[in-house]
Amino acid sequence: MPRTAGRPRRTVPTRRTTELLLVLAAVLIAVLGYAAVGLTIDGTVPADAAGYGAALAALALSAHGAVRWRAPYADPLLLPIALLLNGVGLVVIYRLDRATPGDAAPAQLLWSALGVGLFVLVLLLLRDHKRLQRYAHIGALAALVLLVLPIFFPPVYGSRIWITVGPLSFQPGEFAKVLLAVFFAAYLAVHRNTLALTGRRVRPGRGGPRRLPPGRVLAPLLMIWAAFVGVLVLETDLGTSLLFFGLFVVMLYVATARTGWIAVGLILSAVAAVGVGWLSPHVHSRVTDWLDPLGSIAEGRGANQIAQSLFAFAWGGELGAGLGNGHSALIGFAAKSDFILATIGEELGLTGLFAVLLLYALLVSRGFRTGIALRDPFGRLLAIGLAALVALQVFVVAGGVLDLIPLTGTTLPFVAQGGSSVVTNWIIVALLVRMSDLARRPAPGERR
Repeated sequence: MPRTAGRPRRTVPTRRTTELLLVLAAVLIAVLGYAAVGLTIDGTVPADAAGYGAALAALALSAHGAVRWRAPYADPLLLPIALLLNGVGLVVIYRLDRATPGDAAPAQLLWSALGVGLFVLVLLLLRDHKRLQRYAHIGALAALVLLVLPIFFPPVYGSRIWITVGPLSFQPGEFAKVLLAVFFAAYLAVHRNTLALTGRRVRPGRGGPRRLPPGRVLAPLLMIWAAFVGVLVLETDLGTSLLFFGLFVVMLYVATARTGWIAVGLILSAVAAVGVGWLSPHVHSRVTDWLDPLGSIAEGRGANQIAQSLFAFAWGGELGAGLGNGHSALIGFAAKSDFILATIGEELGLTGLFAVLLLYALLVSRGFRTGIALRDPFGRLLAIGLAALVALQVFVVAGGVLDLIPLTGTTLPFVAQGGSSVVTNWIIVALLVRMSDLARRPAPGERR
C-alpha cells in the first residue's frame, strides 16, 4: 500500500513498565532501610521485615495497577517518587520509635494504606479533572468550615489546628488546602484576563500601563483569602497561614503573568508575619529562637529544638552517622514531625538530605510540567497550584528546621508523622496523575 503523505504520526509511549520498575526499586530501598535500622540497633534484621516489605509492596502494586488501568498515559515518575518518600518516612519514624516514646510507625503505615486507597479511589471515580470546577465554591465553603472547627478544641503545643475525638486526631487544614487550590484555580481560570488586562490605570510600565484589577473581580478573591488567614491567625498556626498565602500569590502570578503580585505578596506576608509575631506569645517565642538559636544555651536553659537540629545537621557531615546511630531523642517531642528532617540530615548526612530534597524538586517539577502541558486554564492552574503546595510546604519545613525562617510546625509531606498530611498528599498525587494522563494522552491520529 502506498505510504500516506505528510508528517509521520508521533508515537506516545505509556511508560508503565518504567513506572513498575521504579515502584519496585522504591519498595526495595524502603525495606533495606528498615533492615538497616534493625541491624544497627539490635544487630539483626527485624523479625517483621518480610511482613513490612510485603505490606509496602502490596500498597505499591495496587497503586500501580490503578494507574495502569485508569491512567495509562500518566507521568511515570509521580507515583514512584511518592512511594519512595513515603517509604523513607516510614523507615525514619520506625528508627525514631526506637529512641523516643511512642509507637508511631505501625499507625503511619495504616495512614499510608488509607492514603493509597484514596489515591486509587480518586483515579477510579474522577475521569476528568474539569468536573471539580463545578464544585469549587462549595469546596471553598467546606474548607473554611474545616479551618473554623479546631477553634472549638483545646490547643496542642500552642496551636489550635487539631480536632481530637477520643484516641483519634486529625488536622482539617490539610484537607482544606486542596479545596482552596481547586477554588482558586476555578475562579482565576474565569477571571484571569480581567485581572491581568482590565481595571483602573495606576502608572505607566515598561511592558504597558500598570492596572489595578476592578474591585468586583478582585474583592471576592481577597475576601476569601482574608477569611482564611483570619481564621488561621486565631489558631496561631503561622505555617498554614504562610502556605495558603503563598498559594494565593503563586496562582495569581500564574494566572495573570504580573510580577507585581509577587512583590505585593511579599510585602503583605512580611507585615502579617511581623504583626502576628508581636501579638502572639507562641509565635513570638519562635521568632526569638530563630533570631538567636543558641541563646537558650547562653542563658543556661539548655539547647532548644532549633539548636539541637543545627547540631544534628553538623554531626551528620557529608555521609551521615548511619541509620540508628544518631541522637534523635535530644530533639524532643517534635522529632517525628517538624524535625524529622534533622534526623535525616544527621543519620544520612548531606548526601541523604540532598537526595530527599531532590525527590521533592523532581515531584514538583513534574507537576509544573503537567500544568504546562494541559490546554484548559483550570487544569493548568490546578496542577501548578497543587505542585506549588508541595514546594511551599517543603520550603516552610526545611527553612524552619535549618533556621532560615521561624519555625512554623508544618509537617514534611509524605515523610513526617501525621495521618492527615499523608492522606492529603496522596490525594494531591492522585490529582496530578489524573491530569498528567490527560496531558500526555495521544490526540486522534497519533499512535499509541
